[in-house]
Amino acid sequence: MKSDIILLGHGSGGKLSHELLDDLIVPILSGIAQRDQNDAAILPGQQGRLAFTTDSYVVDPIFFPGGSIGSLSIHGTVNDLAMAGAMPVAISVGLIIEEGLAVNTLRTILEDMSAAAEKAGVRIMTGDTKIVPRGKADKIFINTSGIGAIGHDLDISGSNAQIGDKVLINGTIGDHGMAVMAHREGLALKSAITSDSAPLNSLVGELIHGVGCRLHALRDPTRGGIATTLKEIAIQSEVEITLQETTLPVEPTVAGACAILGLDPLFVANEGKLLAFLAPDAAEQALAIMHNHEFGKRAAVSGEVTSANKGKVRLQTAIGGLRAIEMLAGEQLPRIC
Repeated sequence: MKSDIILLGHGSGGKLSHELLDDLIVPILSGIAQRDQNDAAILPGQQGRLAFTTDSYVVDPIFFPGGSIGSLSIHGTVNDLAMAGAMPVAISVGLIIEEGLAVNTLRTILEDMSAAAEKAGVRIMTGDTKIVPRGKADKIFINTSGIGAIGHDLDISGSNAQIGDKVLINGTIGDHGMAVMAHREGLALKSAITSDSAPLNSLVGELIHGVGCRLHALRDPTRGGIATTLKEIAIQSEVEITLQETTLPVEPTVAGACAILGLDPLFVANEGKLLAFLAPDAAEQALAIMHNHEFGKRAAVSGEVTSANKGKVRLQTAIGGLRAIEMLAGEQLPRIC
């Protein structure tokens, strides 16, 4: 790269565009040879069902403790595929870059994306880049789409939670949302909060292999937190879910930061957590699988599908009361992912 900032000309389709692609983006993200750079990526034939998902990322700040907009954009799409029981095959990347972004900043973001894709075992196969004038975006926005292969015949769906199912979560809640918020607002905390952003496809693969058809539903509780996600599943499956406050894992620093800001950890975003609905006789086995995985050390059984009371979610509080849980209303933490 001859320039140390992104210029409007880098989006022209001409020489500067090719310089940006050939010198920076393609070598870091895919390494696809110039002779193989066509208008579409060709994927090997897949047998069986495929999952397809897309998501866009506008997180502010673009770098935060535990990750960046680059790593987050890969983890988010990989995890959406995993929640359908699919293993990622290919990812596309769309970059919208504001004129004036430092090339070194872009390079770091691309390197984070590449490292995240390698960790998840997925290839970035195709993409697009657009440059917009100063003030028409905020540094960089990213869209990623993913295709995943479903190598089993299980019915893993938000509409498949069943009465008696145990609800497992693979670790502490609210870490991502509070990490971004604390960094954005410059909160002085005794202990730093780190985002939980991580790829969950390997953990899901182990759960599928271990418990099979006794795994009924999966969902990653991102925006809106676990409260909103549980409400979605309760509505889809037409059931009532009861959550146990005493078994919900929450880091003390996260709980303290939420208290300072008047937030409830139940509604704070996560980016490396999943909620798994399992038959009762599979709960302990699934919990052991999670505990033996790098992204499940703090896993816990935190709820149960208790009745066919359509769309209801309740929290059994530490003092024995019952609290109705609804979806997040309004925007609690803007630009959290």
